[in-house]
Amino acid sequence: MFPKYDIIVVGAGHAGCEAAAAAANLGSKVLLITMNMQTIAQMSCNPAMGGIAKGQIVREIDAMGGYSGIVTDLSMIQFRMLNRSKGPAMWSPRAQNDRVLFSIKWRELLEQTANIDFYQDMVKGLLLKDNRVTGVITGLGHEIKSKAVVLTNGTFLNGIIHIGDKNFGGGRVAEKAATGITEQLVSIGFQSDRLKTGTPPRVDGRSLDYTKMEEQPGDPEISGFSFTDTLKPQQQKSCWITYTNSKVHEILKTGFDRSPMFTGKIDGVGPRYCPSIEDKINRFAERDRHQLFIEPEGWNTVEIYVNGFSTSLPEETQYEAIRSIVGFENAKVFRPGYAIEYDYFPPTQLKYTLETKLTSNLFFAGQINGTTGYEEAACQGLMAGINAHQAINNLDPVILKRSEAYIGVLIDDLISKGTEEPYRMFTSRAEFRTLLRQDNADLRLTELSFRLGLASQERMEKVIRKKDNVEKIKGILNEFLIEPSEINPYLEKINSSLISEKQKAGKLLLRPDIELENMLQELPKLNEQLKLYSKESIEQSSIQVKYEVYIGKERELANRMSQLEDLQIPEAFDYKKIRSLGNEAKEKLARVKPRTLGQASRISGINPSDVQILMVYIGR
Repeated sequence: MFPKYDIIVVGAGHAGCEAAAAAANLGSKVLLITMNMQTIAQMSCNPAMGGIAKGQIVREIDAMGGYSGIVTDLSMIQFRMLNRSKGPAMWSPRAQNDRVLFSIKWRELLEQTANIDFYQDMVKGLLLKDNRVTGVITGLGHEIKSKAVVLTNGTFLNGIIHIGDKNFGGGRVAEKAATGITEQLVSIGFQSDRLKTGTPPRVDGRSLDYTKMEEQPGDPEISGFSFTDTLKPQQQKSCWITYTNSKVHEILKTGFDRSPMFTGKIDGVGPRYCPSIEDKINRFAERDRHQLFIEPEGWNTVEIYVNGFSTSLPEETQYEAIRSIVGFENAKVFRPGYAIEYDYFPPTQLKYTLETKLTSNLFFAGQINGTTGYEEAACQGLMAGINAHQAINNLDPVILKRSEAYIGVLIDDLISKGTEEPYRMFTSRAEFRTLLRQDNADLRLTELSFRLGLASQERMEKVIRKKDNVEKIKGILNEFLIEPSEINPYLEKINSSLISEKQKAGKLLLRPDIELENMLQELPKLNEQLKLYSKESIEQSSIQVKYEVYIGKERELANRMSQLEDLQIPEAFDYKKIRSLGNEAKEKLARVKPRTLGQASRISGINPSDVQILMVYIGR
């Protein structure tokens, strides 16, 4: 019934979709298996993509030839560039999306991608031979052969949904859990554990009073996520802001005695940076209110997502509390919030390629590795799909360094440090964030992707043009002389020091209170010289000129750090023979099996003296 596939991808969430697309576009014959063909790329929680650090990841996925940025642009209902008041390293794009349209566009792109077949069934186990995966076994009893398998099971592995004192099996509300895989993997030596996440109630937008809330419109100009010329919406929908209050908190507390969080029914650890509302009022008892973002679910629906009100309290407690929020006095609830507990596999059991150490050609991506968030899942799927293709074709693995991409930071964190709570990306996790900006993801990654055969010729040509134009603009800025009389009125207006002699535009741009956009408004001659260049190229040039010193210092530091990354540790290295290493260091190094001294240095509990000892023992 089934041919033999190159790669089988299990699960069609954000990780699975990117994995299937990447492997197929590289030339592998892919089978994407999902339990429900109607929920491909489902936005299970909030209808949004991007945000702090997450937006950078989506742009990196796009630069690598993935689909998430394109789909986000095609389905967005609002766009905002967060942190514009800070330096460009902190700028983070975020979009509200039409939940249904997002899924439709993803499915359209996948169906238009050659080499992808689809099948609706549950995968209950793997076919294994000599520590190598050879395919999957489905719930209907089919044995489907393949050279590699990518597991992207999301929250479905032995998923249990909790609402108050009620609990039942499920991977998402109204969808059954997946069973069998965890038990099989544990039986052959894998370690698994439990995590939890949650989601808020969905309400009827017609029953809300928006006049009592603060409007949050989108940006007037939409830059979007994809470096391709995707269509952007001609209009946007607003979000809204309101707050909980003391009355809401008191009502919520009445349900604590039946909360699975506080009664011990949930063993899994929840996301630290996206806590439930009951967790918030318990941990931050001194606060009398918490901010809520009221987010529309799409263009043609009245359904509203109450961001900030994730909960697993009893339904009646949820309903009473939500009606005490300002603007929600007459709210109608479409469905209650719930928590979900699921299996994951601590990611220290993986190689940098996301292939498992125990079983060859078996790859894990997404929440199975302990991460949270669509963006974190999608980038893992992309890298797992690429590396599964590389592995079965005996090609070099593709591993992004911490200085090359947020994707590299995320995977290195997972592999080296592991995680005991749902992992979420932040700009603070990246030590080279001045290099890893959202605006230069294409300049950083498209050439690599093009060499692999993933990014198109058109994408590569666009990057070459951008690089060329940026250099030309920088040349103009560093040569264009400004007369004091041309700029001093503006400098006086913004309380900046006046100039007494001619000054080059590039030097003036180094002032923290001056932006190129404002200079162009004041200097018609400079504006005339730059009018043929795109806004994107002008902005990129401005950033490179303005932050040249900082970028240079960070690049120098990255180069110094990379020396440790180049020092390889043999895979079979025996740490027990090093007497001068402490027992903790030996245990952690033996468990993680770092690929390089750089990775060894980032393992929790490994100190600089341990690294020095290792350098001696590997003959450096």
